[in-house]
Amino acid sequence: MSEQVVLNKYSRTFTQDDKQGAAKGTSTAFGLATLSIFRKARRERLPWVQSKELTLQPIGIPSAMLYATGMTESQMALPQIGISSIWFQGNPCNDHLRALGDKVQKGCELEGLVGLQHSTVGVSDGQTQGNAGMSYSLPSRDLIADSIEMIVNAQHYDGNISIPGCDKNACREPSFMPGCLMAAARHNKPTLLIYGGTIAAGKRHIDCPSMGGKKGEDITLGDAFESYGAWTTGKITDAEKDDVVKHACPGAGACGGMFTANTMSTVLEVLGMSLPYSASIPAVYPEKQQECLRAAKYMRNLLALDLKPRDIMTKKSFLNAITMCMIIGGSTNSVLHLLAIARSAGIELSTDDFVTIQEKTPVLCDLKPSGAYVMEDLHKVGGISAILKYLLKETDLIDGSQMTVTGMTLAQNVEDAEDLDFEKQDVVRPLSKPVKEKGHLVILKGNLAPNSAVSKITGKEGLRFRGPAICFDDEDSFQESLAKGNVTAGMAVVLRYLGPKGGPGMPESASISFGFRQAMPFHSYPLSRITVLGPTGALMGAGLGGKTCLLTDGRFSGASRGFIIGHITPEAAVGGPIALVHDGDIIAIDAVSREINLEVDDANLAERKKEWKPRPLKHKRGVLYRYARDVKGADQGAYTD
Repeated sequence: MSEQVVLNKYSRTFTQDDKQGAAKGTSTAFGLATLSIFRKARRERLPWVQSKELTLQPIGIPSAMLYATGMTESQMALPQIGISSIWFQGNPCNDHLRALGDKVQKGCELEGLVGLQHSTVGVSDGQTQGNAGMSYSLPSRDLIADSIEMIVNAQHYDGNISIPGCDKNACREPSFMPGCLMAAARHNKPTLLIYGGTIAAGKRHIDCPSMGGKKGEDITLGDAFESYGAWTTGKITDAEKDDVVKHACPGAGACGGMFTANTMSTVLEVLGMSLPYSASIPAVYPEKQQECLRAAKYMRNLLALDLKPRDIMTKKSFLNAITMCMIIGGSTNSVLHLLAIARSAGIELSTDDFVTIQEKTPVLCDLKPSGAYVMEDLHKVGGISAILKYLLKETDLIDGSQMTVTGMTLAQNVEDAEDLDFEKQDVVRPLSKPVKEKGHLVILKGNLAPNSAVSKITGKEGLRFRGPAICFDDEDSFQESLAKGNVTAGMAVVLRYLGPKGGPGMPESASISFGFRQAMPFHSYPLSRITVLGPTGALMGAGLGGKTCLLTDGRFSGASRGFIIGHITPEAAVGGPIALVHDGDIIAIDAVSREINLEVDDANLAERKKEWKPRPLKHKRGVLYRYARDVKGADQGAYTD
């Protein structure tokens, strides 16, 4: 990119000396020149000098307050850039984000920008699994969007750089990245995002013969999930379990598999809202800090071009993102989030767009939870850029003409990317040998889900299911019934009143999707040892993962697998058909024809609907009350504004 950026509109080169002088606050000539330039820009009402509404006000109070923070006279004339980090301690996905924010701020100084850090709320999905905290997870997405929109507009920042960690944290945080994107679309000021990065693989410190584990081999959070099931069944010792738990997460970063966090980081890059390779660079790699230092250079270019989020996030960009979600085997949560982000950007996007793309797009990446590899492995073979380059060369699945935060198109960004070598790696498969010929994110419709439902069909769990329903209005009653052996093979397990309004917050119904691979009957285990498991994990552990189907108006973790159907709309709390299902009713699902039906005649369903009564909201005040009151259906993205 040219160094004649923002100021070159007024025939003045922004030199390296100017940059250094501005960073030190010592360049008087630079300060006078930029004051003149920004006064002219203000007269012309250019959007990238909004901060001057504060610093050049005759009233002087805003400037006085900025001087109090240490800002110099020359800095008063510089563009002010917000730096939003979703930083909080006690969670590996976010604990390092303040340090990354410091790097971004340093980069702003070097580029003659004033970087101003701020933080917002966060919720760790990993730490709220199986407890009441999970109800706050999805609502935090909209709160993040609200808070960033608020400070960027209220403080008159000229642009914003956001640093989300997970897409919800500790494994899959479905709120952070979508929240930042929603905010960017709303305030529509020059913006780029820096993904906090995926976690590196851990290492075993001792042998674990019963699980085939050897000292020094790679382990991930998935191994921690499985270790609990193995420990519960007596297959491994306390020491072997503790070794995995203590070393599965070696440091900072989001969960390593293609769970929601890495799915949404991929969305960021393909939408064009983050720099190339941002999606796959691990949190602890030096390249992640270099990315943070470089961000200000691209921000200055965005200001010069007046290139804003809604210029980048077009309908075609969203279709690119959906396509890549299929290619990588991404999380079902991506459907929910892309719908919400698109609405914030003023783009008409629906589940029908997912249907169209799913039909023509294969799954090429062999990534966890259904595959063998993690995001760090994908980075080593070229990352998302390598996949984009391959797809652009061999198919018409991706529109490479879409603009990105680099100021170049998606195709231009990947011209020099590494080529995928299919003879030396199998993280990404060639089109001739896909993991799955058609996309795994299947949108279902029928009389049980008139609006839509979302399933993740990898092919391993089958394509069709038909069986009698067994219904639960909360997870606790499901766990108790399963512990007693009441849930058997062939049943369709219905978990309801867990949607956006009913949950509230659409809590994930899949805390752990890997545990309990034992041979003995599941009901022989003490209830105290299984109630912490999510429904999919419990079913997998009971040996029922491929023999039952789980349906819910709630969500699933990005780590989930098995025959699972989520996001059923309308939800039970508003009287959707899922609220009318009785034990023993036959439910039929066909992933090929994309149908989900309750085999009960219309007259019977109409009578049941007359008898149904809405339940009062679970909360009378506070954030969850407000969320349940205002939130829209999952088929619309569960937005609140």
